[in-house]
Amino acid sequence: MHKAFVLLFLPLLFLSLLQLSLPASTQTRPPGFPKPPAPADRSSTAPDQPPPIRRAHADPLQLQREAKEMLELSQSLQLDIDQVNHGLLPKDTIEKLKRIEKLSKHLRSEVAP
Repeated sequence: MHKAFVLLFLPLLFLSLLQLSLPASTQTRPPGFPKPPAPADRSSTAPDQPPPIRRAHADPLQLQREAKEMLELSQSLQLDIDQVNHGLLPKDTIEKLKRIEKLSKHLRSEVAP
């Protein structure tokens, strides 16, 4: 019985050692196992490529007006929030919040590179 165990164990040990010694590229994958993604290219932009296109500068006065409007709306919201905390919802609070959101998105799109 001891001899039969050695005869079964040695070939399995040999195969497992052989598989460990092979490079990972020659080892087979089980079917359906996903292939790992390729490494990301972390190099900077190539010198032969032109720099990214920047949009024309926005009107500085318009940006300043929108920023001032957003400031005034946010300051007026302080009073509205106090009323909300007391169980009252002023009728234009939601509209103010929507307007602030719209102004914020527009300003961000004009300022962002």
